[in-house]
Amino acid sequence: MKERTKLLLIISVFSLAYFIPFEQLRFQNALMESLAMLQEYAREHIILCLVPAFFIAGAIANFISQAAVMKYFGAKANKILSYSVASVSGTILAVCSCTILPIFAGIYKCGAGIGPATAFLYSGPAINILAIILTARVLGLEMGIARAIGAVVFSVVIGLSMHLIFRKEELRRQTGPELVIPKDGARVRPLWKNALYFAVMVGILVFANWGQDETIPFWQMIYKAKWIITLVLLGILILMLVKWFRKDEMKRWGDSTWGFAKQIFPLLLAGVFVAGFLLGRPGHPALIPNEWIEGLVGGNNLWSNLFAALSGSLMFFARLTEVPILEGLIGAGMGKGPALALLLAGPTLSLPSMLVIRGILGTKKTVVYIALVVIMATLSGLIYGAFF
Repeated sequence: MKERTKLLLIISVFSLAYFIPFEQLRFQNALMESLAMLQEYAREHIILCLVPAFFIAGAIANFISQAAVMKYFGAKANKILSYSVASVSGTILAVCSCTILPIFAGIYKCGAGIGPATAFLYSGPAINILAIILTARVLGLEMGIARAIGAVVFSVVIGLSMHLIFRKEELRRQTGPELVIPKDGARVRPLWKNALYFAVMVGILVFANWGQDETIPFWQMIYKAKWIITLVLLGILILMLVKWFRKDEMKRWGDSTWGFAKQIFPLLLAGVFVAGFLLGRPGHPALIPNEWIEGLVGGNNLWSNLFAALSGSLMFFARLTEVPILEGLIGAGMGKGPALALLLAGPTLSLPSMLVIRGILGTKKTVVYIALVVIMATLSGLIYGAFF
């Protein structure tokens, strides 16, 4: 470390210690909210959401042929097929904006084009069937329909836009050395075995995080049996690993999983801490007062929709929490246009996810992706608010 860097570091630490207003109640609340949000995230998302997602990402990097990924999701793939699959992936996964990140990183590094990969990145958290049903029941049928249609259309338009904007870079990337090339040993197993292996892992992720909804009997029945289903699937997975996989393959899988965890996990925790410090948890004020947000999203003008989309993209929403939050905001005077804008931007983006996406795509592509989400959410809110 250079002497100048050491001096700047000492000055920075001294300035923070000297000027931070620890005695102010708002700052103390914000600090406690950041720690509380970090604890809540650790308890509710890491073991059941992130850990399975890391293992799926590691498996994608090792056991899926790069040629297959490029055939169906590469820059030269059939657009109708690749975007159709990517745009409805959320109906299967039903994950939050952070859980989708390791899987997105896996398919992108394995050769998926920027277009289908970002369509998948958006649709994963956006097209959650239970969230859409809950939206329709609590916020109105028209809001639920608008959210469902908007999420599918958004994923395709955003993916195609990213493809067109970065087309030349993506074509160079498809032939570059940075793509992860699975070992030849990964192609020994028949296709049906690999497909079943991935289906079981996705099943573990889905059923372990199955949400409760007492208004839908079938959904509630699965919720009551979710741990039995998860344990059965886990037993099947262990049996597969013992019977179908060599030790060297399992070691490569573990190494890839650890690689994704090292890259993504620290950024997620840092982002959750900062998001908690600035915005807090639902119903718990932090550094930015809730009244400011509530007062800026009334009506249906350009500013209110833009602010709703921007604030939603920075906040961290656990699965299904966006609906009761919006119910409270609408009761406080939030317009329906801004409500839809927040619904289309919030669950798919967050400050933690932005940090991770930047680590995967780089600054320029991340800024463009965020801008596309925010702009489209804003315009959708304006159009929806004009009719409702």
